[in-house]
Amino acid sequence: QVQLVESGGGLVQAGGSLRLSCAASGRTVRSLTLGWFRQAPGNEREFVSGISRSGAGTVYADSVKGRFTVSRDNAQNTVYLQMDSLKPEDTAVYFCAADLAFVSDLRVAKEYDYWGRGTQVTVSS
Repeated sequence: QVQLVESGGGLVQAGGSLRLSCAASGRTVRSLTLGWFRQAPGNEREFVSGISRSGAGTVYADSVKGRFTVSRDNAQNTVYLQMDSLKPEDTAVYFCAADLAFVSDLRVAKEYDYWGRGTQVTVSS
């Protein structure tokens, strides 16, 4: 069983930065496929970023390319989402997701078996 705990959310002005953390238990992050998703009120869950188990490849939604960076720290057993140049439309609850097996498409939420409970990010204009 994998347990995921997100942290690092908060209130920030537009143009500012936040770093989200997802601490994993039960498995090493190097053995996991990991993804970040977000959901704003009234919206569907949206893919943000993912990092593959094999090859350490990364994928980003078009809306965050050039602004967000996903990374994995094996020593801390944590995956991070560095968010720069934040915009009000980035406001959402951000979720960390993980899977033990190969994920054919990192962008698809149903590919992931384990989820954190989310951390709120609010960006003011």
